[in-house]
Amino acid sequence: MQTFSFPPISDPRSEVLVLGTMLGEMSLGLNQYYGHKVNHFWRIMFDLHGIELLLKNRIALWDVLKACAREGSADSAIGGEVANDFAEFFSSHKKIRLVAFNGKSAAAFFDRHVGVGTKVPRIVLPSTSPANGWVSYREKVEQWRAIVNRINNN
Repeated sequence: MQTFSFPPISDPRSEVLVLGTMLGEMSLGLNQYYGHKVNHFWRIMFDLHGIELLLKNRIALWDVLKACAREGSADSAIGGEVANDFAEFFSSHKKIRLVAFNGKSAAAFFDRHVGVGTKVPRIVLPSTSPANGWVSYREKVEQWRAIVNRINNN
């Protein structure tokens, strides 16, 4: 089944770009990034920012892939992938100074399709997916705090 990504949530003030791999079935059905009720992404964002979430905190959100073939939601089942247009994104979002990957798969797909030579500093954070049960919620929050620290320290 061919799956297509959502457009980014961003504005020209964004300084951090958080990249997932590709929307899962639940997110697609709800028309919402990280829509699965047990995904920790929005809970972590709320814990780190309170009610002031993404754009107010200069955080952009997108997926590495624009389209792919996949049955189910597992990144390991992705094939026939097409990356989003990052050259255009970075040219229209010149304040981005950190790319934060939501898990190792997102970073691997980015490296494969966009390239490791991207000049923007990068960090791979633990996946917020419910499939990533070997990292505790508390540890996820502490590692995700790196994006808040990057914004607040510059």
